Amino acid sequence: MTLAPSKRVTVRVWTLVDSYNYVPFCKQRYYSTAQASDLTRATKRREFHDYFVTHLPSSSLHPDPRGPLTSFHKLPRSESVPHTGESSHSPASYQALVGRETTVVRIPLRSAKHHFGAATSRGTRPYNEDTYQAGVIDIPAFAKRPPSSLTIRGRAAREVAAARENRAADSANGDPQVFYFGIFDGHGGSECSTFLQNTLHEYIQDTAAEFELQSSLNKPGEFPSMEEPEPSDDELPVRQGSNAERVRRLEKSLVQSWRNLVGGYFKRFVPPNFSQLPKHPAEAEPRPPFQDDQGVTIEEILEYAFLRADLDFVSAQAARRDDELSNTCRPLYQDDILYGPARSQSLKLDGLRRFKGGSTASAVLISTPTPAPFWHPSSPSSLLVSHVGDTRILLCSTATGEAIPLTSNHHPSSPIEAQRLRRYAATFVTDSFGEERISGLANTRAFGDVQSKRIGVSAEPELRRFEIAPAEYSFMVLMSDGISESLNDQEVVDVVKEAKTPDEGSRHVVNFATEVTRSGDNATCLVVRLGGWERRLEGGLGSLGTKESREYRRQEATDPRRSRR
Repeated sequence: MTLAPSKRVTVRVWTLVDSYNYVPFCKQRYYSTAQASDLTRATKRREFHDYFVTHLPSSSLHPDPRGPLTSFHKLPRSESVPHTGESSHSPASYQALVGRETTVVRIPLRSAKHHFGAATSRGTRPYNEDTYQAGVIDIPAFAKRPPSSLTIRGRAAREVAAARENRAADSANGDPQVFYFGIFDGHGGSECSTFLQNTLHEYIQDTAAEFELQSSLNKPGEFPSMEEPEPSDDELPVRQGSNAERVRRLEKSLVQSWRNLVGGYFKRFVPPNFSQLPKHPAEAEPRPPFQDDQGVTIEEILEYAFLRADLDFVSAQAARRDDELSNTCRPLYQDDILYGPARSQSLKLDGLRRFKGGSTASAVLISTPTPAPFWHPSSPSSLLVSHVGDTRILLCSTATGEAIPLTSNHHPSSPIEAQRLRRYAATFVTDSFGEERISGLANTRAFGDVQSKRIGVSAEPELRRFEIAPAEYSFMVLMSDGISESLNDQEVVDVVKEAKTPDEGSRHVVNFATEVTRSGDNATCLVVRLGGWERRLEGGLGSLGTKESREYRRQEATDPRRSRR
């Protein structure tokens, strides 16, 4: 039986009213039957897991004779759980992949010591304000389509190749799994960094679903024709299908919300990757004038998700009560500085105190064009970095052994940041350590920091995309400023080179940074294995380039006379 289009149903919508707790919205919203069905389906398909799905031999007592002899496939079989495909949206291919030879299993990412490692220390601080997240994110693939010359035709040939390469299973939407790694360094408290740890990946997933993002790869079972030109590196950015009308409406609404809530810097602010908005608020044409069928980029998804998450967090803090100032000494027009008197009266939450701190954030998404995982020595991958603040991300080159930074520090000393903010900031000051600060902050971009939003301390991310060839890099390191302020990039990379596993490497980096630091800041390090891990000591001088300097620094740190200097 088909319901009439006019029939309406009630849907409970969840909204953010506290820092990172979701509670039912106090009002009921009414949707048509079709809208409610779309909303329910979109809610079900957006899932984040701290495990990944892969193939393992059905018998754990004997190694897979068809698998490679290298150790890249050392997965924690004792921690694995058979993947039954119980969720309603899982593809039927899951059941087909479970046989007598191999079984589709779930591997907890944090238990895969040979593939991922994380370590943290609070140093000499009373609290640890650093957080991190790692898992598989449920969005369509954004990797570049593999060229026709690498496509294996024929079902039988594909099955044989899949068994030999020990490939991972596809995600729920049929694409290879997209991995997500994030590190967040809070300041003024851990409330904002915890909020990002728990929800930033959800904002990315929700944005991809709202934009109706489509996969950059071909549908399962479809292959490009031999006449199609092979993709080249200069074809970036990769545009993916989307609902252009909805994207335009959402982007316009987000920018307008920032203007109404904060004003100041955001009155003329237009995110650079928003393709459906004009360059200037007075302009009427989109920037640039893309056609509706040209889609969006994954960079646009990340930028929208970051700004949306920051807007919700700032809105929740604006609604809180500020108890530090009494009514008698409260500055005149204080409400107008951030959100206006009318908005403050309607959104304040009694009993909750405003959090004035914030957090930096660095997130990495890794997508592969084939089912082989990104740590496979013969697997290419696309890596997208979204960065705010002074957390740091490094790659280790397999050929040279050099540390390659993927992020830059968003500090007032950066010429780009200084030029962006001098129109709005009253002044840059220099503290007793000789470091420039803006409104008392060392970071010019951050989540939260509600009192500095008006002068441009925003969560607008710095986005960089990298197309990684097979085994081009050995590993990736994500670290907080508690490590980068104590160790240089090459020292961090060389410490990881000497470790047997990424998990051991992350612990060694944190221990060494904690040992030689003078600030005692929180230190957090994530190490992610890439295709060239087994060859990490071959490039350049291996780990010998900084070995002497590291030994000297360690001896100096343990010298009892150090405190007298």
